[in-house]
Amino acid sequence: MILFKYLPVNVIKFIKSNPIAARYVVDGLFIGSAVNIAASNVNLFAMRLGANDYQLSLVQFLPQMFTLMVLIPGGLYMDSIVNKKRIVIVTLAVILLGYLLCSLSPFSGVNAIPFFLTSLSLAGGAMALYLIAWQSFFPNVVDHMARNKVLTLRTRIILYINVIVPVLIGIVLASIGTLKGKIIAHQAFFLCTCLLLLLNALNFRRFRTARFTELPKRISFSEIKKAGKSLLHNKPFVIFALSALFFHMTWHLDWTLYFIGQVQYLGMNEFQLGLVPMGAAAIQIITLKFWSRKNERHGVVLPFTFGILGLSLCPVFMIISVSLRIPAAPYLFIIFHMLAHIPFCVITLNLFQCLLQVVDEKNRSFSMSVFACLLCFSNAVMPVAGVALYHFLGGDINGFRYTFAILFVLRIIAAGFWFLRWRSMPAVKS
Repeated sequence: MILFKYLPVNVIKFIKSNPIAARYVVDGLFIGSAVNIAASNVNLFAMRLGANDYQLSLVQFLPQMFTLMVLIPGGLYMDSIVNKKRIVIVTLAVILLGYLLCSLSPFSGVNAIPFFLTSLSLAGGAMALYLIAWQSFFPNVVDHMARNKVLTLRTRIILYINVIVPVLIGIVLASIGTLKGKIIAHQAFFLCTCLLLLLNALNFRRFRTARFTELPKRISFSEIKKAGKSLLHNKPFVIFALSALFFHMTWHLDWTLYFIGQVQYLGMNEFQLGLVPMGAAAIQIITLKFWSRKNERHGVVLPFTFGILGLSLCPVFMIISVSLRIPAAPYLFIIFHMLAHIPFCVITLNLFQCLLQVVDEKNRSFSMSVFACLLCFSNAVMPVAGVALYHFLGGDINGFRYTFAILFVLRIIAAGFWFLRWRSMPAVKS
């Protein structure tokens, strides 16, 4: 009976009372599966295509830099149109095209890596625009009082997918003995991603929206200047953006280092690498209902602090795991990683809701694009900075420990900033 407590048994009841939620459940199912399959392919696929260390760093860097170039123009364009549903569908189609081209990379011969990186950048930029379009469209079709419940349900579906997909991919790849076979498997995974994106585009076509009578807004330099000035004078948004940016910078610092620690110092195989996100997702499924209730009682800002504190434990557990030097260290690390992710679901669940509290209705997409640009810049630069810090401190096991000790301190500071923001801004407590 305890197991059924955490299954989405209330989905049908909630959907009947809120039909829009059904579409977002389906969206979470398709986009969650697609992102998981694609993310599980990127680094390993590039490595098997012959990417060196420098090219592997570009797998993270180039898509983020391309995203920076398209977010602001894309956000301004979204604010100029009335029907955001069409943009959601178009961006899904472009993501599909990018991943389809990724699957064709091995046929490019000596140009496989540049072709793959270009295709991945196209998909990454379109994914960022999809998220902005999705976030702008969401408040138009979901009532304010239902947002937390709909997002909780969607997040729960994605977490179930996070449990299943990485392990299945790890099992499949580990069972294939040849390099050629593994590359074919990666191509098949990308094609599955394309199919899921197509199904999600068809799902969004079925969203019922009110008939729009407003005329599209013209984009002009004066309007851009006015939107930027309005954004800078929006003090709640500025404080939120700076607090969230500092937190993400401390988070993004170890994205590459985590992979190095798992593979180089813990010696984890493909199956064990799949167990890491599976365990983290499983513990979030168990705790999601608890944190959703905390949101309803205390607002969405304060619980976010506990999410940052949970991430603060990740560096500590990594230091302990790589220092054990015992055969069971990879599995102890998986357990530690699960414990650190007990409050992590509030990061996914609350960040978007916190953003909605501080953006202006008139320039919502533009504000979201600016915020997304800040996060993309952090996502592009900070993993490289983390590796540089690691090598500056020696590039060995001791340098690895010192780097993660610094990360722990920085994340505690980030949690402190977020808590002070909550204390000093009563308006965002609800």
